[in-house]
Amino acid sequence: MATRRPTRRTLATVLAATTASLLLSACGDQTAAGQGIDGSGAGAGAGAGAGSGAAKSDAPLFAKLPADIRAAGVIKVGTDATYAPMEFVENGKIVGVDPDVAAALGKHLGVRFEFTSGTFDSLITSLNSGRQDIVMSSMNDTLARQQGLDDKGQKTGNGVDFVDYFVAGTVVYVQKGNPQQIRSIADLCGKKTAVQRGTIFEEAAKNRSKECEASGKPAIAIESFPTDAEAQTRVKAGGAVAGVNDYPVAAYLALKADGGNAFEVVGNQIEAGPFGIAVAKDNPELRDALKAALAACIADGSYQKALDKWGAGTGAVASANVNTGS
Repeated sequence: MATRRPTRRTLATVLAATTASLLLSACGDQTAAGQGIDGSGAGAGAGAGAGSGAAKSDAPLFAKLPADIRAAGVIKVGTDATYAPMEFVENGKIVGVDPDVAAALGKHLGVRFEFTSGTFDSLITSLNSGRQDIVMSSMNDTLARQQGLDDKGQKTGNGVDFVDYFVAGTVVYVQKGNPQQIRSIADLCGKKTAVQRGTIFEEAAKNRSKECEASGKPAIAIESFPTDAEAQTRVKAGGAVAGVNDYPVAAYLALKADGGNAFEVVGNQIEAGPFGIAVAKDNPELRDALKAALAACIADGSYQKALDKWGAGTGAVASANVNTGS
């Protein structure tokens, strides 16, 4: 996996001036294609270039796109916008790392990226049904998702390809003050732990639970929720002693929720892996266009700028690659 992970900067340095508020309530599932989070049809994170209905653009990579997307001037994006700072709702629009990276990609491709929010575990279904062109939602690139396998190894679909654009690990967060004295994921045996359903960190919690049982300890009491916001609320209310999440999201929670008084991160990152833009297996032309656009954004600095804006620069990849997950 070609990535770089420089010394981690303190998120507070970058994010202290950010005015984005943390979303701790679930976002509605807006499944109508081409609809923004406010239903206006003006999706967030639009890249410069051709508008809807455009068939021409001077953007350098426009010709690499599939003909239907060139004609529409839009790439429809499925996301779960409850995941600050990666993607969340502010003033009725979807903002964050992923929309800003998409905007940078759009300048090279000459099309808009139009984000629509839905529940995380329905996003690949929306892609395979043709309702969305891609999924961009902090989704871990895994071999199981590439092959269309569920958590039991059963075939559930054709799988997807990933254009990998970010790297993050899993970490534990707890109530501010850490009343249960949790030091790491190893301390969660027998304890209620909140996660978002269908995520890689739900899988990490399940794997750790098996290790608990193998060592003669009680299993982790995993509580899975449709949205990450619901899992956060469960921890905040004390119904679960901890949550498991991706590092940039947990760090943002600790900094922003209730002015930094709701949560804290404990322990180190584990199982770091790539986030990918998911594309249907039968659309290699779009996959390759996105890969070329990501490479161009890395080269011109706009990619790093988009990440640094949200304090996520340490997750940057050094080059554009496809299906590097395991």
